[in-house]
Amino acid sequence: MTAASMSYEVVHDWPRLPEDYVLGQVTGLALDSEGHLFVFHRAGRVNRDNIDVLLPEPTMLCLDAETGEMLSTWGEDMFTMPHGLTIDHEDNLWLTDVGERVMKFTRDGELLQVFGEFGVPGCDGTHFNLPTDVAVTPAGDFYVADGYGNFRVAKFAADGTFLFDWGEKGTAPGQFRTPHSITLDAEGRVYVAGRENSRIQVFDPDGGFIAEWKSEELGRPWGVQIGPDNLLYVADGGDWEPGTGQRSRLLVLDLDGNILAKWGAYGRYDGQMVWAHEVVVDAEGSVYVCDIHGMRVQKFRRV
Repeated sequence: MTAASMSYEVVHDWPRLPEDYVLGQVTGLALDSEGHLFVFHRAGRVNRDNIDVLLPEPTMLCLDAETGEMLSTWGEDMFTMPHGLTIDHEDNLWLTDVGERVMKFTRDGELLQVFGEFGVPGCDGTHFNLPTDVAVTPAGDFYVADGYGNFRVAKFAADGTFLFDWGEKGTAPGQFRTPHSITLDAEGRVYVAGRENSRIQVFDPDGGFIAEWKSEELGRPWGVQIGPDNLLYVADGGDWEPGTGQRSRLLVLDLDGNILAKWGAYGRYDGQMVWAHEVVVDAEGSVYVCDIHGMRVQKFRRV
């Protein structure tokens, strides 16, 4: 497969939200087995002020992925600062709240499990420090990218038992500066988007370092997701340092780190993004991206 064989076009007039419905900062999205796209957003919150106060508005939006029609909302008084969203093989939703928690829900919003302690940061088997994302194995074990405060990845058994962690603050192999997004391939390898270090690191299931992918072409990975085609989809959210220019785009990589496709640009028109935060792909090859500062979600169709 070559880059020439992979191209995408934005789907206009998608999603189809009610006229009075306003998204907040959109940080997470994931697809279930029935073609529903779940979108996690921050409603009225734009920073960490009053982070100890739960958001009173719905923070979860469910869409028909094909039509973009809104099916349901939930999440009132549950989260303080939404971030990552993952759906496991049983269609359960795993959500990270920057308020130190990882939470597992049914698709209807029934709370099943909570890991971490609200408002209490830590770096052990029962506490997190600003966690960012979760990846779940077919057996139910899960990895937590933890995150803005702890610079580690922690692995847990399906029942929540802490198994081990790895990582520390730094730029060397196996170290992190904001492990921002995490995903697993069919062999159980772990892919971590290192936002501050502008790289993707690959690990074996036990945290052993395998590879680092870092280049100007790859940019600054904010979100990573293994698709049904066993390719790696990447959201490059761009840079924010003065003088570095403005960039936001999507890429597709094979599992050797070769870039097969890239598209998108900085901006607020259809097909453009301000800060591409997370990406997901469906079985037909359509790609969905959430834009945190653009406060929207977009769909790109494979052509």
